Amino acid sequence: MTKKVLLVGESWVSSATHYKGFDQFGSVTFHLGAEPLVKALEGSEYELTYMPAHEAVEKFPFDMAGLDVYDVIILSDIGANSLLLPPAVWLHSKTVPNRLKLIKAWVEKGGGLLMVGGYFSFQGIDGKARWRRTPVEDVLPVTCLPYDDRVEIPEGTGAVITKADHPTVAGMGGEWPLLLGVNEVEVRDRADVEVVARLPDDQGGHPLLVTGTFKKGRSAAWTSDIGPHWLSPAFCEWEGYGRLWKNILSWLSDKR
Repeated sequence: MTKKVLLVGESWVSSATHYKGFDQFGSVTFHLGAEPLVKALEGSEYELTYMPAHEAVEKFPFDMAGLDVYDVIILSDIGANSLLLPPAVWLHSKTVPNRLKLIKAWVEKGGGLLMVGGYFSFQGIDGKARWRRTPVEDVLPVTCLPYDDRVEIPEGTGAVITKADHPTVAGMGGEWPLLLGVNEVEVRDRADVEVVARLPDDQGGHPLLVTGTFKKGRSAAWTSDIGPHWLSPAFCEWEGYGRLWKNILSWLSDKR
């Protein structure tokens, strides 16, 4: 049975100015950050819709019927403002449905939500992702810090599996390739919340993969990246990369 997954975010535009003596010129480039996941899910039971950040501002659904198409929604490296301030609000001061409240209601009735780490995930760089104290944070198994939550690990670190019997890490024993960073979060103190993987003690023991439930739905937090730069090339090319994401999607879409 095909399961439908909506990936929201993981795109950016870079503008550069090039100086050559007296002269200068500008250039603009567009980037997609989730190609490793797209490749890993090709030909699988998961039908992935990739909605880049700039498209999500207007195209992310404004009603429940639009969300009900999907079994799992992934928010990855996209700030809360992109869903709170579509042009109708930002440019024309019109009212629209609050899509953060809509996501919460969708999870409540059985949806599966995954937040993946990045510079605009959780609270993000300079605290600008702004997911703290939002309806989306309400359904996550973790809470966001009130400030810049990045933990940069340029030397690289492995992962410690703390719940080897959890379905999200089934068949994932052994040493994992290197990670280069995570978002720091706080784990909710609830019986349904499980820290499945974390960083080693010498890297602060920060949560890496946390799962939980919210009414009829499920949610998970993966605090590192979906691809470079926080995932090393070796991690993205690792045979366990696809298995990990399929395991997580399977658990999130398994209706209780």
